[in-house]
Amino acid sequence: MEKSFEDALKELEAIVKELEAGNVELDQAISKYTEAMKLAKYCSEKLNSATEKVNKILTENKELVDFKVEE
Repeated sequence: MEKSFEDALKELEAIVKELEAGNVELDQAISKYTEAMKLAKYCSEKLNSATEKVNKILTENKELVDFKVEE
């Protein structure tokens, strides 16, 4: 099952707090850093996907088109 963006972000924040506290042994810190990087990539990909979806709107004939802000 795919985790939500919010769950991944919470995990990432928890790891960052642990690493910032400095009470983690080197091998464990490397492992946690690696996991944090995976979570950061996952969150980035989810945000990019959401951005793409938000930037599309449904037109009258049900075609997806890029959303443009009129100034």
